Amino acid sequence: FTAVTGETGAGKTMVVTSLGLLLGGRADPALVRIGAGKAVVEGRITVPDDATAAVRAEEAGAELDDGALLISRTVSAEGRSRAHLGGRSVPVGVLAELADELVAVRGRTDQQGLLKLSRQRQALDRYAGDAVAVPLAKYGEAYKRLRAASVELDEITTRARERAQEADMLRYGLDEIAAVEPRAGEDVELAEEAERLGHAEALASAAAAAHAALAGNPEDPEGVDAGTLVAGGQRALDAVRSYDPALAALADRIGEIGILLRDAAGDLAGYADDLDADPLRLSAVEERRAALTGLTRKYGEDIATVLAWAETSAARLTELDGDDERIGELTAERDALRSELGGLAQALTDARTEAAERFAAAVTAELASLAMPHARVSFDIRQTEDPEGVEVGGRAVAYGPAGADEVELLLAPHPGAPPRPIAKGASGGELSRVMLAVEVVFAGTDPVPTYLFDEVDAGVGGKAAVEIGRRLARLAKTAQVVVVTHLPQVAAFADRQLLVEKT
Repeated sequence: FTAVTGETGAGKTMVVTSLGLLLGGRADPALVRIGAGKAVVEGRITVPDDATAAVRAEEAGAELDDGALLISRTVSAEGRSRAHLGGRSVPVGVLAELADELVAVRGRTDQQGLLKLSRQRQALDRYAGDAVAVPLAKYGEAYKRLRAASVELDEITTRARERAQEADMLRYGLDEIAAVEPRAGEDVELAEEAERLGHAEALASAAAAAHAALAGNPEDPEGVDAGTLVAGGQRALDAVRSYDPALAALADRIGEIGILLRDAAGDLAGYADDLDADPLRLSAVEERRAALTGLTRKYGEDIATVLAWAETSAARLTELDGDDERIGELTAERDALRSELGGLAQALTDARTEAAERFAAAVTAELASLAMPHARVSFDIRQTEDPEGVEVGGRAVAYGPAGADEVELLLAPHPGAPPRPIAKGASGGELSRVMLAVEVVFAGTDPVPTYLFDEVDAGVGGKAAVEIGRRLARLAKTAQVVVVTHLPQVAAFADRQLLVEKT
């Protein structure tokens, strides 16, 4: 048990601020002394090898030094912050992850936090342990599934008109494409055919002229053509090919040229015969291309894209057309999940009610040791009726991610006084003692290695201060306790005294 004492303004809270920095708190450049470039905080925390904090530190690359974890935090005057854990640079978030398991810092802000109903419910759940944690985990999963089903159901029902309009638009587009029946690549094929038909006369004339040049013109028997000339050249070489192998090779090459010329001439003749110069066919091709262009203007840059749009839109239309069926499925799923949530919420209420009795009795017993022998602590666990909620105890009640319960800590400071919320029924000193009593009760169920209390005895004096000191000393039997205090009655119980002086 260490007491940190000193005059007001001497800097006792510096201990709390420093520890907050070591445990991932916000780095404020105002903490840096004027004229200095940076502020540095270093800490040494003993951590068991099998503790979660030790495992997480090792995952971050930190090394333990004889079972101790060395932590440092540097804050520059410009506001930049650096953190080191076990000799390794780490993100500040890693320090924050270790904070809850290593040190519990309790101060005036925590007293205000205890006034929030959500914090009071969390305190009760923490005390209850697995009795609440297990059903709460199941409840959380069911709650997420219910939220997802409800969101999808709301989207389908509230956007019914928009979805119907979308379905009509898709259906119209699909019908339009189906009426044309386009084939993949058909637009490219038709473009080539239209080009050919549009220039059929020029193509036929060119093919005839090329054929005449290669094979001769029947109307001009004396005309010279390429085939005749090549054949004459081959005959001339064949007559003397036996005298020189090189010349024989040339004769063979000329023979191959003759074969190629005859093949080309034959193909030109066939091309001319097959060329379709029918203007009716050209008209049909252009009409078909116009129909395809109408589709590409609306649904894609080419027919391949149009067909892809049709495939996607057909799937989407199937989804939209199945809205009625999907609404029925989601409605059934939602009702089943609401029923399941109701059962889990009832289990949570029962577990919290049982834990609340034990928690309240334990805190009341601690208050008796803190000079509040007649004070009584209790919990008010209630639900708010909501016709759209889940059924708990035969009533439809509002629900949230943590159940259907509103948990409020009540205090009756003396006999005859009605239990009132601690926000209204406790003075500043009483609230300090209630918070200390809650922490002592927690210490028996979920121990933290180190507790730091920042002026938890504010507004307290006399016998009550003595009892606070005695209770902190008892807490120090199972944990390290550091207390920033003004009161000699509290400091007198400490094993170690640290005096802060301003010079």
